[in-house]
Amino acid sequence: MGLNSMIFKMPEDKPLYRGRFAPSPTGPLHFGSLVAAVGSFLEARSRSGEWLVRMEDLDLPRTVPGAADDILRTLDAFGLHWDGVVMVQSARNEAYRAALDELEKLGAAYPCACTRKEIADSAISGIDGPVYPGICRAGLPEGRAPRAVRVRTDLTPVGFEDALQGHISQILESEVGDFVVRRADGLFAYQIAVVVDDAEQAITHIVRGADLLDSTPRQIYLQKLLSLPTPSYLHLPVAVNERGEKLSKQTLAPAVNMVNSVAQLCEALAFLNQAPPAELKEADLDDFWKWAIAHWRADKLPAVREMVLSGGKALA
Repeated sequence: MGLNSMIFKMPEDKPLYRGRFAPSPTGPLHFGSLVAAVGSFLEARSRSGEWLVRMEDLDLPRTVPGAADDILRTLDAFGLHWDGVVMVQSARNEAYRAALDELEKLGAAYPCACTRKEIADSAISGIDGPVYPGICRAGLPEGRAPRAVRVRTDLTPVGFEDALQGHISQILESEVGDFVVRRADGLFAYQIAVVVDDAEQAITHIVRGADLLDSTPRQIYLQKLLSLPTPSYLHLPVAVNERGEKLSKQTLAPAVNMVNSVAQLCEALAFLNQAPPAELKEADLDDFWKWAIAHWRADKLPAVREMVLSGGKALA
């Protein structure tokens, strides 16, 4: 059975817009994640579309027990109600295995024996770390056992039009190198999982943080190899602290507070340049979302990759 026959096909009665929010359960929802959730939710709802939630818990060593349930409770408390069943990546290894099998049949994937140190010692710096130097492209070195599996790239530019960031193009072979689709610890890599999951959920539009902008050409490359549709993309500015660090568990970003949800949602709107009126902070959740959906303007979004959050204020 080919991969395409296993992929979810869009029913005729489904809306033309299907968006999603895909957090990683490595900790509680913080302001940066709230911004991504609000932006993707409003873009979907303002276009009478569906909004799905996917729990990207593929990186099991980083997953925090109970964090997924906590994130879902927080989304619900903020009125970010999703459609359908929440997809959980850790339950989908069979689908990722089928995609990897397809890549191997195409001759697009190969085993790699290299360690991180070997790559760092021999590679040049690219847009996302060391560029893989192709040591195992022609076969494993004698006496070496396979560790990871990589996808073979080439010098053909991979480009797309981001709805906010404009034209993005990369030459994967020279700027990224052959990238990993199954890690040395046996886990499937984010790049292949997100491509398979977006196809399975029939996602038509992806609105997410610009920290993932540079990985999008890799995902489009995999979509083309696997004959899967390419969604439309819109990458929102990422909230960073005054040291330029993305808000995250690692940078000690505080969890959002469910007690004053509307006030924090207004801050997220302001960060996204949607100019919520001051009195909206006093509204209840239903009235907040009515206003936010009716007044959502994607053309007002800041076309930058990062914005500093200082004292609750966004500084470009």
